[in-house]
Amino acid sequence: MAAMTSTFLGSAVAAKAPVKVAAKKAVAPVASLDGLKKSFIANVVPSPAPLLPSQAAVVGVSTVLLASPAFAATIKLGGDNGELGFFPNKITVAKGETVEFVNNKAFPHNVVFDEDNVPSGVNADAISHEDYLNGPGEKVTNKFDTPGTYGYYCEPHQGAGMQGTIIVQ
Repeated sequence: MAAMTSTFLGSAVAAKAPVKVAAKKAVAPVASLDGLKKSFIANVVPSPAPLLPSQAAVVGVSTVLLASPAFAATIKLGGDNGELGFFPNKITVAKGETVEFVNNKAFPHNVVFDEDNVPSGVNADAISHEDYLNGPGEKVTNKFDTPGTYGYYCEPHQGAGMQGTIIVQ
């Protein structure tokens, strides 16, 4: 069969023409789709062929494009059962790491850093997120570059004890 050439992300990639695949052995009827999938994989799907160097480079680029950012910690705004609080309410991260705050339930929450409870020289207003996160899954992030202790709270629920601490080392 003749080889085919395709372009992916600006690089030409040569590939073999489609290959016919035959089952290794007869496949018995199955009672569920799960069993059918396992049977198909075990009996029909061929082992992957090794990648050519040019194909490996394309796969590497794809992986980088699909990677999601890593956070040192994720803090939920509100508990799984609707409790008012930050979960966890005290964490320790390294200098330069990023923390993600995610609204866990439908209450309006925000993240406000207390100007009297941040390291000297840090502008609490600049790192606060005073706009409310109203829906589940809404999120904000902070990168912490100055070591020290950061106290924060949810403005509408501070009286109910919704506050937390981040220690940056």
